[in-house]
Amino acid sequence: MDLLEAIRRRKTTNTPFAPTPVRDEHKRLLIEAAARAPSHFNSQPWRFILIEDRARIERIADLAGAAMKALMEDGRFVARYRRYFRFDPQSALHTGSGIYFDRIPAPLRPLVQLVFSEQVGPLLSRLGAATILANDQRNIVRSAPLLLAITLDKQEYQPGELSGLYAVITLGAVIQTLWLVTTALEMGMQFISVILESPPHAAQLVELLGVPEDQALVAIFRMGYRDPNAPRNTIDWTSNQRKPFHELVHYNAWGTPAPQTLRDAPSLLWQDAALPEQP
Repeated sequence: MDLLEAIRRRKTTNTPFAPTPVRDEHKRLLIEAAARAPSHFNSQPWRFILIEDRARIERIADLAGAAMKALMEDGRFVARYRRYFRFDPQSALHTGSGIYFDRIPAPLRPLVQLVFSEQVGPLLSRLGAATILANDQRNIVRSAPLLLAITLDKQEYQPGELSGLYAVITLGAVIQTLWLVTTALEMGMQFISVILESPPHAAQLVELLGVPEDQALVAIFRMGYRDPNAPRNTIDWTSNQRKPFHELVHYNAWGTPAPQTLRDAPSLLWQDAALPEQP
């Protein structure tokens, strides 16, 4: 696949994958391509754990479901991310950011008003949203043929230090490479972020994966070949919208807009391709 096509088509896969095991040559390609990412002084602080053992994946799925339920019920998840929630297409398009909830069961639609309430956790729990999201999270992780965890060497990854910033920068390069390669292979990829957002569940995951003391577990993903007929989650969202070029760019100094010639330049990324479907 052409690089620009992979960038255009890259997206998070919210739906289940095909049950087909990921081919060994594709797993090797993912790791070798990710290892081409730039790193500070060529430190290569990342290591990868490929997880295919079904019992281990089942346990990780249980941790993901339990973490989601805990984060929803005490309100942490919504409080942390509600500024990114969009519940109508107009606000999604106006902001050009966030996630647009286009799939919410009718009995749960009152949560649109509840997300800005200080009592959101108990209210969503009573409405059943926490349980639904926890079950969706558990099931979608359980069905994945492959999980991939990434660790960073703690000698490099020191939050608050410059080396820690450089480690995060190279981690971003690694993850983007993985996402583009999965796209080129007709695979999908999604963060399993909730486990690492809940310290008790994160500690259990570290123990389950045998991560040594000198390594920090910083990310875990589910991967697999895309299934075009896969059903969507009970509560689901899209995130195709992007901020326009003129809003993203400052010229020579902050606050100075790009010259009109630059703003009017043709888009080489989209000139021969259809824009993603918008909310």
